[in-house]
Amino acid sequence: MSTIATSDRPSLLAGIRSSGAYHKLLAFSGLIVLLVVFSLASPNFLQTANVLAILQATSVNGVLAIAATIVIITGGIDLSVGTLMTFCAVIAGVLLTNNGMPLPVGVLGAILAGTVSGLISGTIVAKLKVPPFIATLGMMLILKGLSLVISGTKPIYFNNTPGFTQIAQGSLIGSVIPALPVPNGVLILFLVAIVISFVLSKTALGRYTFALGSNEEAVRLSGVNVDRWKIGVYALAGSVVGIAGLLIASRLNSAQPALGQGYELDAIAAVVIGGTSLSGGRGTVLGTLIGALIISVLANGLRILSVAQEWQTVVTGLIIILAVFADILRRRKL
Repeated sequence: MSTIATSDRPSLLAGIRSSGAYHKLLAFSGLIVLLVVFSLASPNFLQTANVLAILQATSVNGVLAIAATIVIITGGIDLSVGTLMTFCAVIAGVLLTNNGMPLPVGVLGAILAGTVSGLISGTIVAKLKVPPFIATLGMMLILKGLSLVISGTKPIYFNNTPGFTQIAQGSLIGSVIPALPVPNGVLILFLVAIVISFVLSKTALGRYTFALGSNEEAVRLSGVNVDRWKIGVYALAGSVVGIAGLLIASRLNSAQPALGQGYELDAIAAVVIGGTSLSGGRGTVLGTLIGALIISVLANGLRILSVAQEWQTVVTGLIIILAVFADILRRRKL
């Protein structure tokens, strides 16, 4: 019996590695280590206000990272998620503040703007055969320029839009349980995570998302309209970015047209740290959430310890390199 157990062990380990559970467990362990280290280093770290600040910061980057995950699973990349988030926030500002539209119209307008931008990016990648890196780099610059043009290079404030700040800053849970004032932005993050997890695991779009990342040519030869599904993936990611645009605008109570560039780096970092392979075909929303939490905890903890912003960036870069290297080693062992 012991011989059978021993012989099954390598295949069991291979199965764990191939399923991504090993990488998620590693990321989760890293998150726990960071929480323990920072809580021991500073008594202020685990205070309620600071924990809520970490969760609030994670809400925006987490939603962006989920959008990036969808695209990266196909083997692509989307460098425009940061500026698209800003563009969606500006669209909401134009509809709600400049045109006086009702709140639901502004919300739907921001999400629709993200969806249309995703459709355009997907079409450029699928139909024009432009590499995703170049296509989304071009879209990043286009959206950055459009945000400045549409807003007149000035911030758009939502002071005259009742209820807008409640999207991210309000607390439905806190109104019921005052001891747990969890911001609505965090609830939206978890809701988006649940919905996208369902889409990726239970729908045809999700199955083809993984299939495209695993072997796009095999999917094409099986008679599947690869271009249509790829465009759908980018459109879905764009709609998720639209939600991130609403969250950041609600947090700041304004649409800042110059904001956004650089957010894509934190989003992609969260995706990589969470175990999604940059070569495509593997990834989970849960892993991405853990990665986003690691980024937020790391930034918050280093800030509490008065570590300079420059060194925070260095540490984040090192973690990204280690995460990618770990993924390379994992694929070599399969």
